[in-house]
Order: sequence, then C-alpha cells, then structure tokens
Amino acid sequence: MPVRQLVIDLSKRVFSPAARSWVVRQQRRYRLQWPRTGRVNFGDLYRTTPISPIFGLDRGQPIDRYYIAQFLGQHRAAMRGRCLEMGDASYLRQFGGAAVTRIDVLHVVEGNPEATMVADLTDADHLPSDLFDCIVFTQSLQMIYELKVALRTLHRMLKPGGTLLLTSHGISKIGRRLGRDGWGEYWHITAQSAEALFAETFPGARVEVSTYGNVLAATCALHGICVEEVATRDLDVRDEDYELLVTVRAVKALS
Repeated sequence: MPVRQLVIDLSKRVFSPAARSWVVRQQRRYRLQWPRTGRVNFGDLYRTTPISPIFGLDRGQPIDRYYIAQFLGQHRAAMRGRCLEMGDASYLRQFGGAAVTRIDVLHVVEGNPEATMVADLTDADHLPSDLFDCIVFTQSLQMIYELKVALRTLHRMLKPGGTLLLTSHGISKIGRRLGRDGWGEYWHITAQSAEALFAETFPGARVEVSTYGNVLAATCALHGICVEEVATRDLDVRDEDYELLVTVRAVKALS
C-alpha cells in the first residue's frame, strides 16, 4: 500500500473527525496541499472526451478485463463439472481445465451460434434447477433491470455446493453494449450493495465479495487507456475507495 494511503488510514484511526476537519481547513488556509491547488498537470487527460470511447479495446487490453482475469484465475478451481457462461465460453475456455466436463452457453436472444440455452434470466422458469457446478457471469448484471430476479434464477440453476463467479462494473463509463444492440445499463454496484444483494438472493451461501482498482486504474479505465500503457504493479494496488470492479464468489448452500 502506498505510504500516503497508510498515513490516511492511520489518521482515521488516531484522530477524531473534528481533528481531521481542522487539519483540512489548515491545508486550505495555508496552501499546504501537494501538488498546490491550481498546479495539477493534466497533460493528455485535460479533455472532455475519452482517449478511447470503447474502453481501450482499440488500444489493447481494457483495465477491467485485466482484473476479471485476475479474479477468475484465482478461482479457476471452481470451474469443474458442468459449467455455464453467459454470451460465449471465452473465460471457461481460458481458465477451465480438464475438470470441466461440459460447457453450456446462455444467451438472451436467438441467433448466438455458441448458445446451448436461450432465456431471459428474469423470466426463466423453463431453465433447469440444480444443474451446474459452476456459473461464470461476467459484466452482465448491470444490464439487467430486475437483477434480484436474475440472481435468484442463477442460484436455482446451481447445484448445492456449486459456485457462481460474478463480476460487475463499479466505476465505469456507460457501456450499453457499445451500440451493438438495444440493451440498457441500469446499475453499477458497490461491494456493500453486492453483499446485501447476495444475502437476500443466495440464502445460506458462502459469499466472498472483493473489489479491484485505485484512482489511477479508475482514471485510466474512464479514459480507455489500456493495460499495456500502465505498469501492472500500479494496477495491482487496491484502494477500497475506488471500486472499479466488484467481484463475487458465491457457493450455494448444501441444503
């Protein structure tokens, strides 16, 4: 963790809110900030349009995908038996190994050649229950208005002891599928809201919520600056105040 963040965290534990407010007032009164107010060098970032309007896909690997790969790589052992992924099976092919015995792909509309199931997760009584050992659900929750209904469907589809690996936008530009279809984008969740959502929709499950990101990563992601343009050691710094990506590992209760 950077020294500055350590100092901030320590001050929060040692000093009262009133004392911290006094320090901030003195900083402003005596111009004790660094860089000084009005002296920040914005460089290429002083602009009202992003460097890349498509998350950096035209430049290299988007920042959020770097974090998604970290999360899924950490939990690849959960990818076993019969597995389901949304849209296509790219992450199951990348991270699933010999333990994966069958891959299914779910898509919301007809026409996807990879899809083995077509359904809207908010109206999916026809989908089977207790079928999957693992469901990989990346960057889709924000596109579903009735997200609690969708999460309950995913819970029902998992076998007891099965695992949902979910990622969703925290800090991000609006995607809306980059204009490729008419889907909306309704929610950007936080770690706190994810914990509340899963307590309600995955009763009795073992739930682990994590976040990835820091102020540099968030700035890069908003501008569409790609991973190849940033030192990964800086991307790997986690600051809980900058939730660029929110991830959930939820293991369905055995009974």
